[in-house]
Amino acid sequence: MSLTFDPLYQKYPSRRTAIYARGGMVNCSSPLAAAAGLELLRRGGNAMDAAVAAAAALTVVEPTANGLGSDAFALVWSEREQKLFGLNASGPAPRLASAEAVLADGKDRNGKMPTHGWTPVTVPGAPGAWAALSRRFGRLPLTAALSPAVSYAREGYPCAPHLAQAWQQAFESYRARLTEPCFRAWFDTFAPDGRAPEAGDLIRLPDHADSLQAIGESGAEDFYRGSLARKIDAASRQYGGYLRYEDLDAFSPQWVEPLRVGYRGFEVCEIPPNGQGIVALMALNILKEFDFPEKDSPLTVHRQIEALKMAFADAFACVTDPSDMTVDPAVLLDPAYGARRAAQMGERARIWTSQVPPSSGTVYLCCADGEGNMVSYIQSNYMGFGSGIVVGGTGIALQNRGADFSLDPAAANVLRPGKRSYHTIIPGFLMQNGLPVGPFGVMGGYMQPQGHVQVVMNCVDFHLDPQQALDAPRFQWLRDGRVIVESRFDAEIARALRRRGHDLSVELSSAPFGRGQMIVRRPNGVLIGGTENRTDSNIACF
Repeated sequence: MSLTFDPLYQKYPSRRTAIYARGGMVNCSSPLAAAAGLELLRRGGNAMDAAVAAAAALTVVEPTANGLGSDAFALVWSEREQKLFGLNASGPAPRLASAEAVLADGKDRNGKMPTHGWTPVTVPGAPGAWAALSRRFGRLPLTAALSPAVSYAREGYPCAPHLAQAWQQAFESYRARLTEPCFRAWFDTFAPDGRAPEAGDLIRLPDHADSLQAIGESGAEDFYRGSLARKIDAASRQYGGYLRYEDLDAFSPQWVEPLRVGYRGFEVCEIPPNGQGIVALMALNILKEFDFPEKDSPLTVHRQIEALKMAFADAFACVTDPSDMTVDPAVLLDPAYGARRAAQMGERARIWTSQVPPSSGTVYLCCADGEGNMVSYIQSNYMGFGSGIVVGGTGIALQNRGADFSLDPAAANVLRPGKRSYHTIIPGFLMQNGLPVGPFGVMGGYMQPQGHVQVVMNCVDFHLDPQQALDAPRFQWLRDGRVIVESRFDAEIARALRRRGHDLSVELSSAPFGRGQMIVRRPNGVLIGGTENRTDSNIACF
């Protein structure tokens, strides 16, 4: 059984239809980044080269969500090796960072980790991910993969509408920090004219270009063990941060075995913890116990919401750095455990947890080439521009992934030196009978596993093509107990969910519901791609 859908049937109004191609495809949240990936394919590179090119370009053309200081994860299907590989390039907390140190130094915010400044900065993993992917699978040099990004940064590119909106929102939120010395470099880099760029403005990031070039020429060594590492160290010391050269020097991405859950004849694959992909798998492991004859049903959405609430409750109790986990992920994905959780589900909403997630900023992309290689890749600064810290003269905007650490010594995700935090960014991959069906992903903090569940079920249960699976109106359960739905969401279903006890409201903006991409490969090698209408996204193919 393969994925089945009618290519002419559009259940949801959209400006886009699924794209069909044969030679290769790059789907991501920026047309310029998609073009960068396609350029590598046309120059003889493979899907892995294209993924690195698009990822590097995204740090330039979408700095509102990712940068040179991001973390990254990837799922990579190698046609030559006939195997799916996982790459965890999330960096650990600095060796000087601990819950005790943050509290003793008075750097906490009412007993919690701060979201901005140097304190929540952990070791960036994205440059290491690019080098690792290029070294293990790439056909072209890393310098070639990064060259489109270098050109965009040095020569300039026009600001797109969604990018301008996100940039303006960030500028307004940072405006109050203008007089704080550690944030000065952010304004010098991203608001040199004293304002955020508007749609159509030409953006140049010359320091970013120089850093990209150094990363490419050194295979990322300069970032972790060279001049860039020393500049990061010096800036951290100057402004009271915990990150040091030794932390960067000790970092290397990890190749990991993907987690898998069987779902109606397919395998859904995710990166294992410290990522939250296990949340999507746990939810699907529960949902496969039910039949879903129709998508637009209050009972269908109710069960999706409740399964995700159960999965989040379990994940937040135990998911963290694998070395600190007390529960084997296999236990959480055991079919018997999923059946037991399904049996607990009632007809009405139930409160399973009360934690509230912060907002987020992430980019996702997927690539495929004509040889059969496929990549699901995601990288993030976490909350928009991340920590708000830019290392002067480098263009390196540092993520704030450490904001997710707890300062409670009893918590599973408590901050400890060298520990990796619970991580929200997750690439997804669909398999069948040991062969690839295709990569997919949805950006947006804690929306991501919820988006993965909705997209997978749209394809597998309800036979929607990749574009329609992404276009379908979404819900998001928030950890304060509320459920929000898009304005396009069926009003009668929304009212029925309220009658079942869900605290539901309509969200007028599409931003909270993520931005996704997907590629499906047919047995004959034809690629079918979809990409979000919720962003400046694009598909480049041939």
